[in-house]
Amino acid sequence: MLGGVSPLGQKKRLKTFIDSSAENFPTIYVSAGRRGLEIELRANDLAKLIDGEFASLC
Repeated sequence: MLGGVSPLGQKKRLKTFIDSSAENFPTIYVSAGRRGLEIELRANDLAKLIDGEFASLC
């Protein structure tokens, strides 16, 4: 079993928080649920897809 859990492709939906600084960029890259596969999208679109919340994490 390897490192982190992708926000996309979770077997069981986990509560996901996105650092609020992600909103400062036109797009971000996140793991797409498979090793070596990433997807580029807007932070707001990611939040909608995963029902995520923005928070100050750092």
